[in-house]
Amino acid sequence: MGIKIIVENKKARHDYHILENYEAGIVLMGSEVKSLRQGQCNLKDSYVSFVGDEIFLQKAHISPYTASSYNNHNPERLRKLLLSRSEINKIHTAMSEKGLTCIPLKMYFSKGRVKVDIALAKGKNKGDKRADIKKRDVNREMRRALRHEKK
Repeated sequence: MGIKIIVENKKARHDYHILENYEAGIVLMGSEVKSLRQGQCNLKDSYVSFVGDEIFLQKAHISPYTASSYNNHNPERLRKLLLSRSEINKIHTAMSEKGLTCIPLKMYFSKGRVKVDIALAKGKNKGDKRADIKKRDVNREMRRALRHEKK
């Protein structure tokens, strides 16, 4: 069994400079896993926060599973992330001392388990975003010109 991506946070790479990635497990209910298998998830405005010395994923929307009855979950509940203590401490110090934020980049199935790729990130300003868009457009034009040159 390989990796099957459920959802990707495309806006994160546009809004942030990604500095360091971590793979975290996540504590889920049965109906949440079934919804994820159907691809019913959104990471758009979600982020990682600390409650005490534990790390949680906030505002990740996993839609209620339509076939379940009374036992459904709250779509935007706090979900505990599973990382080693050294990784949690490293993330906590980076967030508190360096002023970085921690965001989820993607959620995927790996060997039947749901994993979340989280990253320490620094926010981009408007100028950085414009520069990235300009760079992307220039690269697209160069590829287009090379393609027409080969023909």
